[in-house]
Amino acid sequence: MDLRQRVVLAAVLWLGSLTGLHLWLNVDWAAVLNARLPENERKLTVAYVPVTCHLACPVADYISRRSMGRTSYLLKMFQGFPEIKEALIANRIQAGFLVAPMAIALRAQGVPIKIVYLGHRYGSAAVVRKQGPVKTVADLRGRTVAVPSRFSDERLMLLQALERAGVPSREVKAVEMAPPDVGAALEVGAIDGYVMGEPYPSQAELGGYGRVLFHAREYWPDYISCVLVVRQDVIDRHPEAVQVLVDGIARSGLWLDQGTRERLYAADFVGRYYFNQPPALLRWALTQPLGRVMYTPLSPRRADFELVQRLMHRDGLIPQQLPFEDIVDTRFAEATHDATAWTFEPWDDELN
Repeated sequence: MDLRQRVVLAAVLWLGSLTGLHLWLNVDWAAVLNARLPENERKLTVAYVPVTCHLACPVADYISRRSMGRTSYLLKMFQGFPEIKEALIANRIQAGFLVAPMAIALRAQGVPIKIVYLGHRYGSAAVVRKQGPVKTVADLRGRTVAVPSRFSDERLMLLQALERAGVPSREVKAVEMAPPDVGAALEVGAIDGYVMGEPYPSQAELGGYGRVLFHAREYWPDYISCVLVVRQDVIDRHPEAVQVLVDGIARSGLWLDQGTRERLYAADFVGRYYFNQPPALLRWALTQPLGRVMYTPLSPRRADFELVQRLMHRDGLIPQQLPFEDIVDTRFAEATHDATAWTFEPWDDELN
């Protein structure tokens, strides 16, 4: 083999290695293989964003794989809610977590989805620069504040805080931003604050560049942020698969709310394997204090959604309020009323 042939061979092997590495690292083979199965044999694809409001679902996936050796759904991480919305509409995913007002707005527009469960309660906060000029809500006048979506409980919460402080909403610029981007934007001064779900308030605290201006519960008792939605065709054809998903999340919520030990352990495996976040960040968000986020009760309640819709209607996000039954299918949550926490013991797994 002459020099030219050796060079060509080396180049081919190099390109082949790069291609193989790319396919191994960047292709979701579980999703690819799942999509090739007959439709009635496919697992549900469930979308989430790396926020604590969605954490019970990865916990259910992790524990199911280790306690039962399998799971009945596939998880897919997104960076923002608009992408999840589009994927649901296009049927690229069958279920996912959305901020509640976005889910309600989609139903008002005729998108065939239903809310079946909650993500968690509380867990959102307004954050400003630690050494910045904003000391009170009134100081947000003339400032730029990021929210995850125009159709988000965080934005509605911000509007309530401004109203109580006597600040017209038009005097605060609310911009939509994907949750993973807000920390860097605040740190460099691109925004003056943000209202987001955990762990992004914790990220600012741990990073030393931000502080919490107010927590959700200060303006919204029993605050909810994200909801689990499922396409109506999946509910109609595979209600048993939806029930397994909801059951797993319910059991995870009960497990997480048992105490510090479970939350610290969840922070480790969710941070490493699902959120691509430092476990220390999730440990802070889940335990400082424990009540910062709560994973029970997660059954959708009529009063919660009547409040969200009143605020949405007042803000012009929906033309009229929808009947509770048009947006929520309660049967899956009702079936979890006798659910028990996972019996999974953290010290039995390889992370300890």
